[in-house]
Amino acid sequence: MSRLAGLGVLVLLWLAAVAAAAAPGAVVACGPQDLRAAFRVVAGSAGAGSISYTVRLSNRGARACSVSGRPGLRLLGRHGARLPTAVVADRPGTGAAALIRVAPGATAIALARLSPDIPGKGEPVRGRCEPTAFRLRVSLASPGSGAVTGPVRPPTPVCQRGRIVEGLLHLARRAG
Repeated sequence: MSRLAGLGVLVLLWLAAVAAAAAPGAVVACGPQDLRAAFRVVAGSAGAGSISYTVRLSNRGARACSVSGRPGLRLLGRHGARLPTAVVADRPGTGAAALIRVAPGATAIALARLSPDIPGKGEPVRGRCEPTAFRLRVSLASPGSGAVTGPVRPPTPVCQRGRIVEGLLHLARRAG
């Protein structure tokens, strides 16, 4: 009988969790269908052989949804070919503790630093160090799942085998 009671408790807890997630006002995890991605240069950030871009996830849906942590990144060429990509945390040991509520029309961003012109070991020292990235695939961290692809503006090579130092997502400030 105790096994049956334990199973009953688990079922009740599961039903409560499902009901809470479906409750009016509950914020669900963002999925690829909710988001538009972009990788945009930060004006005035170039210096000492590196430049900053922002990973931008904009909610294009009709309801708020949540993102978290440090999304996975994959650089893509003009026609979608996978390019070398090596993402490292800007502050190792930090993680996905906070859920960021992204209202319709709002944007979550993560700062990314890269080198477009200082080659790493084994890369050419003349010409481009790596092929130019035209698109970026962003894999959503938990609680989300799936991936969304967006443009790299402006397109850029990413030296040192595609090394990108990436920060955590946070809500972007609205202009104005």
